Amino acid sequence: MKKIIKKIKIFPNNNKKSQKIAQSLKEKLMQRGYILDHQYYDLAIAIGGDGSFLRMVKDCNFNSEIYYLGINVGTLGFAQEIYPEDIDLFLQKLKKNDYKVETIGIEETKIKTKEQEFNFYSLNEILIREKNLNTVYLKVLIGKNILEKFVGDGILISTSFGSTAYNLSFGGSIVYNELHTLQITPIAPLNSKSYKVLRNSVIIPEKRKIKLIPTYRSKDFMITIDGVNHYYKDIEKLEIYVKKKIKCLRMNEYDYTKKVNEKLL
Repeated sequence: MKKIIKKIKIFPNNNKKSQKIAQSLKEKLMQRGYILDHQYYDLAIAIGGDGSFLRMVKDCNFNSEIYYLGINVGTLGFAQEIYPEDIDLFLQKLKKNDYKVETIGIEETKIKTKEQEFNFYSLNEILIREKNLNTVYLKVLIGKNILEKFVGDGILISTSFGSTAYNLSFGGSIVYNELHTLQITPIAPLNSKSYKVLRNSVIIPEKRKIKLIPTYRSKDFMITIDGVNHYYKDIEKLEIYVKKKIKCLRMNEYDYTKKVNEKLL
Protein backbone atom coordinates (compact mmCIF):
# COMPACT_ATOMS: atom_id res chain seq x y z
CA MET A 1 0.00 0.00 0.00
CA LYS A 2 1.31 3.45 -0.95
CA LYS A 3 1.94 5.90 1.85
CA ILE A 4 0.35 9.34 1.79
CA ILE A 5 2.92 11.96 0.80
CA LYS A 6 2.48 15.24 2.67
CA LYS A 7 5.97 16.34 3.64
CA ILE A 8 8.93 16.60 1.27
CA LYS A 9 12.62 17.42 1.58
CA ILE A 10 14.70 18.56 -1.40
CA PHE A 11 18.40 17.70 -1.75
CA PRO A 12 19.82 19.94 -4.52
CA ASN A 13 23.32 19.87 -5.92
CA ASN A 14 25.40 23.01 -5.38
CA ASN A 15 25.50 24.16 -9.00
CA LYS A 16 23.37 27.08 -10.20
CA LYS A 17 21.09 24.98 -12.41
CA SER A 18 20.19 22.59 -9.60
CA GLN A 19 19.61 25.45 -7.17
CA LYS A 20 17.34 27.24 -9.66
CA ILE A 21 15.28 24.09 -10.26
CA ALA A 22 15.10 23.48 -6.51
CA GLN A 23 13.68 26.95 -5.88
CA SER A 24 11.08 26.55 -8.62
CA LEU A 25 10.13 23.09 -7.32
CA LYS A 26 9.70 24.38 -3.77
CA GLU A 27 7.26 27.04 -4.97
CA LYS A 28 5.26 24.55 -7.01
CA LEU A 29 5.09 22.06 -4.14
CA MET A 30 3.83 24.69 -1.69
CA GLN A 31 1.24 25.85 -4.23
CA ARG A 32 -0.09 22.29 -4.30
CA GLY A 33 -0.32 22.05 -0.52
CA TYR A 34 2.83 20.06 0.26
CA ILE A 35 4.93 20.87 3.32
CA LEU A 36 8.68 21.36 3.01
CA ASP A 37 10.19 19.79 6.10
CA HIS A 38 13.90 19.26 6.77
CA GLN A 39 13.43 16.83 9.66
CA TYR A 40 10.34 14.69 9.10
CA TYR A 41 9.36 13.92 5.51
CA ASP A 42 7.69 11.26 3.37
CA LEU A 43 9.57 11.90 0.13
CA ALA A 44 13.20 12.88 -0.48
CA ILE A 45 14.03 14.45 -3.87
CA ALA A 46 17.61 14.74 -5.18
CA ILE A 47 18.33 17.35 -7.85
CA GLY A 48 21.55 16.70 -9.76
CA GLY A 49 23.28 13.59 -11.06
CA ASP A 50 23.79 10.10 -9.71
CA GLY A 51 26.19 11.43 -7.07
CA SER A 52 23.43 13.66 -5.72
CA PHE A 53 21.12 10.66 -5.39
CA LEU A 54 23.83 8.71 -3.53
CA ARG A 55 24.46 11.60 -1.12
CA MET A 56 20.74 12.03 -0.49
CA VAL A 57 20.22 8.38 0.47
CA LYS A 58 23.27 8.52 2.73
CA ASP A 59 22.11 11.81 4.32
CA CYS A 60 18.77 10.13 5.01
CA ASN A 61 20.66 7.30 6.75
CA PHE A 62 19.20 4.79 4.28
CA ASN A 63 15.76 5.32 5.83
CA SER A 64 13.41 2.52 4.73
CA GLU A 65 10.26 4.39 5.72
CA ILE A 66 10.42 7.18 3.12
CA TYR A 67 10.38 7.35 -0.69
CA TYR A 68 13.33 8.50 -2.81
CA LEU A 69 13.21 10.28 -6.17
CA GLY A 70 15.78 11.97 -8.42
CA ILE A 71 15.50 14.87 -10.86
CA ASN A 72 18.27 14.57 -13.46
CA VAL A 73 20.45 17.64 -13.87
CA GLY A 74 23.63 15.56 -14.24
CA THR A 75 25.39 13.84 -17.13
CA LEU A 76 24.24 10.21 -17.01
CA GLY A 77 21.52 10.27 -14.37
CA PHE A 78 20.94 6.52 -14.24
CA ALA A 79 19.50 6.80 -10.73
CA GLN A 80 17.40 9.85 -11.55
CA GLU A 81 13.79 9.37 -12.58
CA ILE A 82 12.54 12.80 -13.72
CA TYR A 83 13.87 15.34 -16.25
CA PRO A 84 13.45 19.05 -15.40
CA GLU A 85 11.02 19.59 -18.30
CA ASP A 86 8.74 16.87 -16.87
CA ILE A 87 8.42 18.28 -13.35
CA ASP A 88 4.88 19.68 -13.88
CA LEU A 89 3.67 16.33 -15.24
CA PHE A 90 5.33 14.56 -12.31
CA LEU A 91 3.58 16.83 -9.81
CA GLN A 92 0.21 16.13 -11.44
CA LYS A 93 0.79 12.40 -11.13
CA LEU A 94 2.09 12.71 -7.58
CA LYS A 95 -1.12 14.48 -6.53
CA LYS A 96 -3.19 11.67 -8.06
CA ASN A 97 -1.01 8.92 -6.53
CA ASP A 98 -0.29 7.90 -10.11
CA TYR A 99 3.09 6.25 -9.55
CA LYS A 100 4.63 2.96 -8.44
CA VAL A 101 7.19 2.05 -5.80
CA GLU A 102 10.33 -0.01 -6.46
CA THR A 103 12.32 -1.56 -3.61
CA ILE A 104 16.12 -1.39 -3.78
CA GLY A 105 18.38 -3.75 -1.84
CA ILE A 106 21.04 -2.07 0.33
CA GLU A 107 24.47 -3.63 0.86
CA GLU A 108 25.37 -4.12 4.52
CA THR A 109 28.99 -4.73 5.46
CA LYS A 110 30.45 -5.83 8.76
CA ILE A 111 34.21 -5.46 9.21
CA LYS A 112 35.84 -7.33 12.09
CA THR A 113 39.36 -6.22 13.00
CA LYS A 114 41.65 -7.45 15.74
CA GLU A 115 40.27 -4.87 18.19
CA GLN A 116 36.99 -3.52 16.80
CA GLU A 117 33.92 -4.10 14.65
CA PHE A 118 32.54 -1.69 12.05
CA ASN A 119 29.17 -1.70 10.26
CA PHE A 120 28.04 0.39 7.31
CA TYR A 121 25.58 0.56 4.41
CA SER A 122 26.27 1.18 0.73
CA LEU A 123 23.88 1.81 -2.14
CA ASN A 124 26.18 0.92 -5.06
CA GLU A 125 29.22 -1.07 -4.00
CA ILE A 126 32.27 -1.64 -1.87
CA LEU A 127 35.76 -2.12 -3.27
CA ILE A 128 38.38 -4.06 -1.28
CA ARG A 129 42.07 -3.43 -1.97
CA GLU A 130 45.33 -3.75 -0.03
CA LYS A 131 46.15 -0.42 1.63
CA ASN A 132 49.28 0.16 -0.52
CA LEU A 133 47.58 -1.27 -3.62
CA ASN A 134 49.67 -4.44 -3.46
CA THR A 135 48.28 -7.86 -4.37
CA VAL A 136 45.22 -8.91 -2.36
CA TYR A 137 44.92 -12.44 -0.93
CA LEU A 138 41.40 -13.29 0.20
CA LYS A 139 39.46 -16.45 0.94
CA VAL A 140 35.95 -15.93 -0.48
CA LEU A 141 33.09 -17.87 1.09
CA ILE A 142 29.38 -17.96 0.28
CA GLY A 143 27.73 -18.91 3.54
CA LYS A 144 29.94 -21.69 4.95
CA ASN A 145 31.26 -22.88 1.61
CA ILE A 146 34.43 -21.63 -0.04
CA LEU A 147 34.04 -20.13 -3.51
CA GLU A 148 37.70 -19.37 -4.22
CA LYS A 149 41.01 -18.19 -2.86
CA PHE A 150 41.26 -14.86 -4.60
CA VAL A 151 44.57 -13.34 -5.68
CA GLY A 152 44.61 -10.07 -7.61
CA ASP A 153 44.33 -6.30 -7.39
CA GLY A 154 41.02 -6.33 -5.54
CA ILE A 155 37.39 -7.39 -5.34
CA LEU A 156 34.32 -5.24 -5.99
CA ILE A 157 31.00 -6.28 -4.47
CA SER A 158 28.02 -4.43 -5.89
CA THR A 159 24.28 -4.34 -5.34
CA SER A 160 21.81 -4.85 -8.16
CA PHE A 161 21.29 -1.08 -8.14
CA GLY A 162 25.06 -0.55 -8.36
CA SER A 163 25.58 -3.13 -11.09
CA THR A 164 25.47 -0.34 -13.71
CA ALA A 165 27.99 1.83 -11.84
CA TYR A 166 31.67 0.99 -11.13
CA ASN A 167 30.90 -2.71 -11.53
CA LEU A 168 30.21 -2.21 -15.23
CA SER A 169 33.68 -0.69 -15.75
CA PHE A 170 35.26 -3.97 -14.63
CA GLY A 171 33.14 -6.12 -16.93
CA GLY A 172 30.50 -7.06 -14.36
CA SER A 173 26.93 -7.95 -15.32
CA ILE A 174 23.87 -5.70 -15.35
CA VAL A 175 21.30 -6.93 -12.82
CA TYR A 176 17.69 -5.78 -12.60
CA ASN A 177 16.96 -3.78 -9.44
CA GLU A 178 14.19 -6.03 -8.18
CA LEU A 179 16.49 -9.04 -7.79
CA HIS A 180 18.30 -7.57 -4.74
CA THR A 181 21.45 -9.58 -5.38
CA LEU A 182 25.12 -9.03 -4.61
CA GLN A 183 27.74 -9.39 -7.34
CA ILE A 184 31.39 -10.32 -6.79
CA THR A 185 33.52 -8.82 -9.57
CA PRO A 186 37.27 -9.53 -9.64
CA ILE A 187 39.75 -6.74 -10.40
CA ALA A 188 42.81 -7.94 -12.32
CA PRO A 189 42.64 -11.53 -10.99
CA LEU A 190 45.94 -13.39 -11.08
CA ASN A 191 45.80 -16.65 -13.01
CA SER A 192 48.97 -18.72 -13.29
CA LYS A 193 50.37 -22.16 -12.52
CA SER A 194 50.36 -21.15 -8.86
CA TYR A 195 46.94 -19.47 -8.65
CA LYS A 196 43.58 -20.39 -10.12
CA VAL A 197 41.06 -17.57 -9.72
CA LEU A 198 37.63 -16.89 -11.23
CA ARG A 199 37.88 -14.31 -14.00
CA ASN A 200 34.18 -13.52 -14.27
CA SER A 201 31.74 -11.94 -11.86
CA VAL A 202 29.55 -14.16 -9.68
CA ILE A 203 25.99 -13.12 -8.78
CA ILE A 204 24.85 -14.14 -5.30
CA PRO A 205 21.18 -14.66 -4.30
CA GLU A 206 19.62 -12.20 -1.89
CA LYS A 207 19.62 -14.40 1.23
CA ARG A 208 23.25 -15.54 0.95
CA LYS A 209 26.08 -13.95 2.92
CA ILE A 210 29.52 -13.27 1.46
CA LYS A 211 32.54 -13.68 3.73
CA LEU A 212 36.04 -12.43 2.92
CA ILE A 213 38.99 -13.58 5.02
CA PRO A 214 42.54 -12.24 4.46
CA THR A 215 44.99 -15.11 3.94
CA TYR A 216 48.36 -13.37 3.65
CA ARG A 217 50.72 -11.28 5.77
CA SER A 218 49.06 -7.95 5.05
CA LYS A 219 45.70 -7.51 6.73
CA ASP A 220 45.55 -3.73 6.26
CA PHE A 221 43.04 -2.71 3.60
CA MET A 222 41.62 0.28 1.79
CA ILE A 223 37.87 -0.20 1.44
CA THR A 224 36.04 2.16 -0.88
CA ILE A 225 32.40 2.60 0.11
CA ASP A 226 30.31 4.21 -2.64
CA GLY A 227 33.37 6.11 -3.84
CA VAL A 228 34.78 7.14 -0.44
CA ASN A 229 38.05 5.56 0.73
CA HIS A 230 38.39 4.17 4.27
CA TYR A 231 41.42 2.45 5.83
CA TYR A 232 41.26 -0.45 8.28
CA LYS A 233 44.12 -2.25 10.05
CA ASP A 234 44.35 -5.90 11.07
CA ILE A 235 41.15 -7.04 9.37
CA GLU A 236 40.18 -10.58 10.32
CA LYS A 237 36.93 -10.92 8.37
CA LEU A 238 34.38 -9.04 6.27
CA GLU A 239 30.74 -10.08 5.96
CA ILE A 240 28.53 -8.60 3.21
CA TYR A 241 24.82 -9.22 2.75
CA VAL A 242 21.48 -7.67 1.74
CA LYS A 243 18.81 -7.28 4.37
CA LYS A 244 17.73 -3.64 4.41
CA LYS A 245 15.76 -2.16 1.50
CA ILE A 246 14.73 1.35 0.50
CA LYS A 247 11.84 2.50 -1.69
CA CYS A 248 12.23 4.51 -4.89
CA LEU A 249 9.26 6.36 -6.35
CA ARG A 250 8.84 5.60 -10.06
CA MET A 251 6.43 6.78 -12.73
CA ASN A 252 4.16 4.02 -13.99
CA GLU A 253 5.88 4.25 -17.38
CA TYR A 254 9.26 3.42 -15.84
CA ASP A 255 10.88 0.30 -17.25
CA TYR A 256 14.40 -0.89 -16.41
CA THR A 257 15.04 -2.27 -19.89
CA LYS A 258 14.24 1.12 -21.41
CA LYS A 259 16.50 2.80 -18.85
CA VAL A 260 19.45 0.58 -19.77
CA ASN A 261 18.90 1.21 -23.48
CA GLU A 262 18.49 4.96 -23.02
CA LYS A 263 21.46 5.52 -20.70
CA LEU A 264 24.04 2.94 -21.77
CA LEU A 265 23.49 2.40 -25.52
